[in-house]
Amino acid sequence: MRGTFVLGLCGLLLAGCSGVGDDGDAAALKDKYVTVNLGVRGPVDLPADAVGNLQTFSPQQIYAGKKLFESNCQNCHVGGTTTPNPKVSLALAKLQGATPSRDNIQSLVQYMRLPMSYDGSEETFNCRKSDWIKDDEAQNLAAFILRASQKARGWGTARLEANQDSMTTAPP
Repeated sequence: MRGTFVLGLCGLLLAGCSGVGDDGDAAALKDKYVTVNLGVRGPVDLPADAVGNLQTFSPQQIYAGKKLFESNCQNCHVGGTTTPNPKVSLALAKLQGATPSRDNIQSLVQYMRLPMSYDGSEETFNCRKSDWIKDDEAQNLAAFILRASQKARGWGTARLEANQDSMTTAPP
């Protein structure tokens, strides 16, 4: 009886140390879009800023960003496209081509706080300001968008069907 208790306690401690045992990570790891399309099965490093620093995000944070995207952005940006302006999607090449570039966490959060036109010349009202979300939430949302632009097939393109089809296959 005492041995069983000790083994159970050790299991709980190991699960807590790995972070995978956390309810949020468990939910994130059950989400096929996060695990298959985004290839997130553990912590991922994403570009934090324009000078090349990296920021690590847990599966739970990416999943939280996905949920924010689904409830606030998806109407205009389904699958990473931009319905009000189809020429400016959330594809990685488009994020990199913006002025200033929007291919890192800091620049995406800055854009969310003050949306500017693609050439950076003026404030745009096509995308609403996200000053209503906390900084950590904005970073999670940016992490989801950035990871999707890097890994999800068809993200930001007209090939959304390819993105949906890949739900059952591992990403390249």
